Amino acid sequence: MGFGKKNKVMIEIDATEMSDSQIRMLKTINTMLTNVLTTEEEGEFFDGSAEALRMCASLIKQAHFANDLQFDGIPYADQALEYSMDVLSEHMINSKVVQYDN
Repeated sequence: MGFGKKNKVMIEIDATEMSDSQIRMLKTINTMLTNVLTTEEEGEFFDGSAEALRMCASLIKQAHFANDLQFDGIPYADQALEYSMDVLSEHMINSKVVQYDN
């Protein structure tokens, strides 16, 4: 076993204010990301990556903060997603995708 490797990672989240649907989506996203990180198949890597991002967007749209808030008729969740995509695109163009560990 290499330095820093673990067989299991336990993630604890306070779900007190989350709906059952939000909790299920969080679990599914974690499973999908695990599959993306460990797959050896190209199709699963690309499809899983796209689906994980799609599910993250869906979860953001369900955020309590975004409920019923709008600016210029555009829902806050849509604005947050548009902003996120702009930032991600900028990082990709500049080859600056964030890495937290080397």
